[in-house]
Amino acid sequence: MTSIVLAGGESLRFGREKALEEMGGRSLIERVIERLSLLGNEIIVVTSSSNQLPDLGVKMVIDSYQGKGNLVGIYSGLKDAASSHALVVGCDMPFLNVALLRHLTTLSPGFDVVIPKVADELEPLHAVYSKNCLAPIEATLGEGKRRIVDFFPTVRVRYVEKAEIERFDPQHLSFFNINSEADLERARMLLEREAP
Repeated sequence: MTSIVLAGGESLRFGREKALEEMGGRSLIERVIERLSLLGNEIIVVTSSSNQLPDLGVKMVIDSYQGKGNLVGIYSGLKDAASSHALVVGCDMPFLNVALLRHLTTLSPGFDVVIPKVADELEPLHAVYSKNCLAPIEATLGEGKRRIVDFFPTVRVRYVEKAEIERFDPQHLSFFNINSEADLERARMLLEREAP
């Protein structure tokens, strides 16, 4: 199982490179990589350009097609992954729950996508994708579609429902991501509460 961190977004809502924003003395992306390293897998960071981020000590991959969004990020990382399946997360998710991530990976045999679903909301940037998704993603992009869920009807999907998620993460903090200054401030407050 490879872990892929998507860091190629333009941070339009945030206004600057949010992956490098600091929280508790480390950047958001360093926090994400640190959590993923507990899974002991290959880690790939997908960016939109080679000079977007500093050296993070992991494999860096540049988006196959520029400016096409997260679907291309998933495609680019999967194409380069050493494993048949990859866990995909965003670079701005400071509270990833390793036990929940591990649970998603254990569900992946026999499925092409394993994705959390809470109150009809899917979490496509906290999901497992198999290399079987590459051709359907390519076809979807070829049709001019860019939403991640657009290729789901053509693959085997396992939805992880709320009750199952709450065994590991009752507050759903795994899915908390940073899109604004207010989100960043809330994350810093949560981190202070979490600190010993």
